[in-house]
Amino acid sequence: MAKEIDIFYDVALKLTNQAGELIRSKVGVSLVADLKSCDIDLVTETDQAVEKLLMDGIGAEFPSHKFIGEETVASGGSCNLTDEPTWIIDPIDGTMNFVHAFPHSCISLALFIDKQPQIGIIYNPMLEQLFTARKGQGAFLNGKQIHASKEAVLAKALIMLENGTSRDPEKMKNLFINQQNIIPKIHGTRCLGSAALDMAMVALGCADAYFEFGIHVWDIAAGELLIKEAGGVVIDPSGGELDRFSRRVLCASTPQLAEQITANLVQFYPMPRD
Repeated sequence: MAKEIDIFYDVALKLTNQAGELIRSKVGVSLVADLKSCDIDLVTETDQAVEKLLMDGIGAEFPSHKFIGEETVASGGSCNLTDEPTWIIDPIDGTMNFVHAFPHSCISLALFIDKQPQIGIIYNPMLEQLFTARKGQGAFLNGKQIHASKEAVLAKALIMLENGTSRDPEKMKNLFINQQNIIPKIHGTRCLGSAALDMAMVALGCADAYFEFGIHVWDIAAGELLIKEAGGVVIDPSGGELDRFSRRVLCASTPQLAEQITANLVQFYPMPRD
C-alpha cells in the first residue's frame, strides 16, 4: 500500500501544481460564477475549472477512485465517504480572498482510504506555500519538515478565528459569544479567511489553535492529516472525536490547550450536516 500511496501522491502533487498555475493566472480577474448560501459565499469560474482539472486528472489515472468536491456537491453531487479511495477537494479555499487578490487562498486536497486520511496537500500558489503530508511520514512546508508548537497554556496561545461565509443569525450569535468569551483569555487572534490555511498555520507552529462552527469536510480534510503529522490534535469542539461531516472542528498544538479551549466554548451544531 505504501508504494501505491506514493504513486497517488506524485500524481496529486503534479496536478496541484498545474492548478496553482491556473489560479495565479486568474487572481483578481476570475469572474464570479454564482452565489451559494448567501451573497458572500462565492464560487468563481476558476473554482470550477480547478476542481475539474483535479478530478479529471486523478480520475484518468485512477478510474476507481471516488471524489467529494466542494463545487460538485454544491451542484447536487454526492458527499458520501466510503472505504473506497476518495479524494476530498476544495479547489479554492478562501474564494473571497482570491476575488480580492488578497494572497491567502489555497487548494486543499486530501485522499482518504478506509475513511482515514492518507494524503493531505494545501497549496497557496500566490505565496508559493506548499504544505504536504502523508500518513506516518510527517508534515512539510516546501519540503522542510514542520511541527506544531508545544503550547499548552491558553493565556499564551495565538488562535485563528474566522467569521465564516454564513450570516445565519444563530450562528453569528454563537460566534460573537465565543469571541467575547475567549479573546480576553488568550495571547491574540489572527484571521486568514481560509480554514485550510488556518489549519496549516497550526501545523507550522506559528499559530497554536483554530476552531470554527460552520465549515465543511472539504475545508478540513487535508488540514486534519497535516496537523496530526505535525504533532497537533484535531477533535470536535466539545472535546470528543472529530466528526468530519458535523461542520465543526477544533485544532490545537497540544491536548492540554484543546481542553482549555473546549471549556470556554458555547457549542453550536450547524445544520444541515455535510
